Amino acid sequence: MKMDRHKAQRNIGLLGLAMLGVLALVVFRYAWLQLVQGSELSERMKAQVGQSYLAQSTRGAILDRSGRELAVSTMTKSLYVDPNHVKEPEVLASELAPLIGLSEQQILDDIAEGGGFQWVKHHLAQDEYEAVRHLMKEKEYTDCLNFVDEAKRYYPNDVLAANVLGFVGTEDKGLDGVEQALDGLLKGEVEEEYLQTDRSSRPILSSIFSRQKRYKGDYCKTVTLTIDSSIQFMVEQELDRAMAENGPQAITCIVMDPKNGEVLAMAGRPSYNPNKFWDYSPESWKNRAVSFIYEPGSTFKAMVAGAALQENVVSPNQVFVDPGYVMVSGRRIQNWSGESFGTVTFTDVVKQSLNTGFAQVGLSLGAEKLTEYAKRFGFGEQTGIDLPGEEYGILFNPDDMRDSDIATMSIGQSIAVTPLQLVTAMSAVANDGVLLKPHIVKEIRNADGSVYLENQRTEVRRVIESSTDKTLMGLLEQVVATGGGHKAAVKGYRIAGKTGTAQKIREDGAGYMDGRYIASFCGFAPVEDPQVTVLVIIDDPTLGSYYGGQIAAPVAGRIFAQLMRYLHIEPTSETLLEVETVPHAQERPKPKKVFQGEVPNGKVVVPDFIGLSLREAARKAAESGLTFEGEGSGVAAYQSIEPNTLVDAGTAITVHFQP
Repeated sequence: MKMDRHKAQRNIGLLGLAMLGVLALVVFRYAWLQLVQGSELSERMKAQVGQSYLAQSTRGAILDRSGRELAVSTMTKSLYVDPNHVKEPEVLASELAPLIGLSEQQILDDIAEGGGFQWVKHHLAQDEYEAVRHLMKEKEYTDCLNFVDEAKRYYPNDVLAANVLGFVGTEDKGLDGVEQALDGLLKGEVEEEYLQTDRSSRPILSSIFSRQKRYKGDYCKTVTLTIDSSIQFMVEQELDRAMAENGPQAITCIVMDPKNGEVLAMAGRPSYNPNKFWDYSPESWKNRAVSFIYEPGSTFKAMVAGAALQENVVSPNQVFVDPGYVMVSGRRIQNWSGESFGTVTFTDVVKQSLNTGFAQVGLSLGAEKLTEYAKRFGFGEQTGIDLPGEEYGILFNPDDMRDSDIATMSIGQSIAVTPLQLVTAMSAVANDGVLLKPHIVKEIRNADGSVYLENQRTEVRRVIESSTDKTLMGLLEQVVATGGGHKAAVKGYRIAGKTGTAQKIREDGAGYMDGRYIASFCGFAPVEDPQVTVLVIIDDPTLGSYYGGQIAAPVAGRIFAQLMRYLHIEPTSETLLEVETVPHAQERPKPKKVFQGEVPNGKVVVPDFIGLSLREAARKAAESGLTFEGEGSGVAAYQSIEPNTLVDAGTAITVHFQP
C-alpha cells in the first residue's frame, strides 16, 4: 500500500513537472510571438483582414466679408503605382493610358522610377476614377495600383481677386497670396485609418459605419477676408476698361476703409485664373499692391503738405513766387507744365501741384523733418498686412541727403513706396491724422466654428494733429474741386485727393526712362465723413496722355461714383465742387463791345483771356496792370471779370483753366 502511494505521488510530481514544462513552453512561445514577431504578425493579419488608407480632410475655405466663397476645396481621387509589384509594365501602361489621358511613355517613366510609390495622376475626374477602378478589379491590378484622397482647390469666381488669393499646388500646398500666407492654417490634414474587410475587400463590422463618416479634420480653418466681392468686381471692371483705353504695362487699385484699415478691394492687371495658374507667366501672379515699389510723384506731396502745415513752415494763404523752375544744388526742378504761375498762395501750390513751391517747402522742413514725417506716415517699412512678399520701400538716410535730394523727395522723387503704403498714408489723412495698420484678413474660424483669430482696428500712431489734418483735407478737396484732380470729381459728393505723374526709373537704377511714366491718383470720400480711400496707379501708359490727372483720376472718379451708390452714401448739396463749378468756354457770356474812348488814369481795360495758356494769360494780365490768379490747368475757359470791362489798376482777376 505504501509503495502504491509513493508511486502515485511520484507520478503526480512527474505530471506536474510535465505540465510546468508545457506551460513554460507556451509562455515562451507566447512571448516570442508577442515580443519578437508581434509587429510582423500584426501587419500580416491586417493585410489579410483589412487595409490601411490615408484620410484627407479638405482645405479650409476662403470667404469674402459677406461669407461668399472665394476659394473652396473638394475631395478627389489621385492615382499612384507601386513599381515593385508591376509584373508587365508595357501591358499596364497600354491599358491604363487611354483611361486617364496620359501617354503610355509617361506611365512607363513613372514605373521606371522604382520604389514602392510613384504618382501617376493627381485629381482624377469621376469618369476616370470609375474606369481605373473597373480596370483594377478586372485585371487584378489592386496590388500595384491604388488611390489616395486628395483635396482639389477651386476658385468659383475665376480671375476675381486672384492676386490676393494666390493658388494651391500639388500636395495641398499654398504657393501665393493668402493661400501661401495662411497655408499652415488652411491646409487639410492627413490621417491614417484602418478598414476591416472580408476576402472580397468589402467593409465589415464597425468599418461599415466608420467609412460613412468622412474625416473633416480638427485644425484646418476657414478664413474670412475684409474683401467685398461686389466692390472687387466693380474695381476689376474699371481696370479692364482702363487697360483698353490706356494700353499700360500694368494697373493697380486698392480700396480701403480709412476708419479701420480694412482692405475692401485689391486688384491688378495683368492677372490670371488661379484654376489654371500654370497657363500664365509668373509675372502675372505678382500682387503689385504689396510687392511693387515706385516713385510716387506728386501723390506724395499730400504728406509733404501735411508735414509742412504741422511744423508751421507754411500756411494755406502764404504767398509764393513761382518762377517756373528753381535750381537746387545744380539740379533744375521745374513745374510739370514747364511754365511759371507767378505769384500764388500755398493753396494754389497744392491745387496746381507746383514743383517749385514744394521744393521750397521741403527745403524749409529740412532732411530730418522730411524723413521723420515720411516714416510717421508709414513709408520705409512694411505695413504688416497678412500677405506674402511685402516690400519695405526706400528712404534716404537724412544724414546723406543734399539739398537737391530734399527738393526731389518733396516732389515725390528720390523715394520709393508700395501702393499699399501710399493708400494707408492717405487713409491716415482721411482718419483725422491717425495711421492704422491695414489688414485683409477679417477673422479665422476653427473647424468647429469657434473663433481662432479676429482682427480689430489697430492704431499705429498719430501722424499730424486733428486741426492740421482738417486744413490738409481742405487743400486736397480743392485739388479735386478746382485743381488738377477735377476728373476724379463726382457730382454731389465732396472728394479729396492728389494726382501724380512720375517718370519710371531704369531697372538698373541709373536715371529715368525716356517717355515712360507712372500716372496715379489717391483720394478719399466723402470729405465730411470719409468712408473709402481709393488709389489707382497706371504703369507705363502707351495710348494718349500719361498725366495722372488725365488718365488715373477718371478711373478713380468712376470707382467713387459706384462706391457711393453701393454704400448708400447720400449726396450733399454743400459740395465745394458745386459752389465753384465753372462753365465751359462755349457757355460763357458773350464779351462786351470793345471799350471806346480814353482810359482814365488809374484804370485799365480787362483783356480777353479765353483760349490762352496759363503762361500767356499771366503775361497778358501783368502787361495790363491786373493781379492774376489762375485755377485749373489747360487753356483759359472762363474769367471772373468780362473782357473789355473798365476796372481799377491792380484789380484781381481769376481765370479758370480746363484741359
